[in-house]
Amino acid sequence: MTIDEIVKLALLEDLGDGDHTSLATIPADAKGKVELIAKEDGILAGIEVATRVFKEVDPEIKIQLFKNNGAVIRKGDVVLQVEGKVQSLLSAERTALNFLQRMSGIATYTYQLVRKLEGLNTKLLDTRKTTAANRAIEKMAVRIGGGFNHRFGLYDMVMIKDNHVDFAGGISKAIKATIEYLKKNNKDLKIEIEVRNFQELREVMETGGVDRIMLDNFTPEDMLMAVQIIGKKYETEASGGITFKNIREYAETGVNFISVGALTHQIRSLDLSLKAIIN
Repeated sequence: MTIDEIVKLALLEDLGDGDHTSLATIPADAKGKVELIAKEDGILAGIEVATRVFKEVDPEIKIQLFKNNGAVIRKGDVVLQVEGKVQSLLSAERTALNFLQRMSGIATYTYQLVRKLEGLNTKLLDTRKTTAANRAIEKMAVRIGGGFNHRFGLYDMVMIKDNHVDFAGGISKAIKATIEYLKKNNKDLKIEIEVRNFQELREVMETGGVDRIMLDNFTPEDMLMAVQIIGKKYETEASGGITFKNIREYAETGVNFISVGALTHQIRSLDLSLKAIIN
């Protein structure tokens, strides 16, 4: 789903057959101006999405930006000003804020985790644990915060997880079936496989045929040992049980990637507010 499609759906959800409060209380020809104010410190994300919201509601709205995506914002900073018909400003307000607040919350937490990895080669990844129909928006926010996107969906990479392995009858069968499927269907996709313990890791190493091994819920000590066993033969990814407190310890094992679902599914929105400018 494209950004434009997401914006249109969000507005349809909110506006329905009209913003009756604004239509009832505000004259159709009334003009005004609002400003977006940061109510706490963080990383700004979602400027272009909010701009599309306002322009979708009313193409004649004028927007003046004072901060860009990725900017560090402080409490009290004015991020942007929007000018136009008051009915339009009020109709777009909530939807624009929803995108800005959530995206900025994601970007802020991503940035905080990325800073914990400074000086190391490990890259921070997001996951598919996103809000339904808002994946493009939330993954954009991760990038703005300095993180990297994992696969976007089920279609752009093969990820053999525990349930796939169990239903397929084991590691070797799952990998071999995947390779056969990709060849048969002329698909050029990377293959990643999740392992839960050293026995499964040994089976993957013996079978081969993958690009990346995800080490799920390994302790930092076991992660170090697993990364050493894998060497440079395959990419490595750490997942499960990784927090702000221990992410540095995991990264110091030399693992190539760390995926954190909380970047998008347990995030707290950044506090931002749109306020009328009354002269």
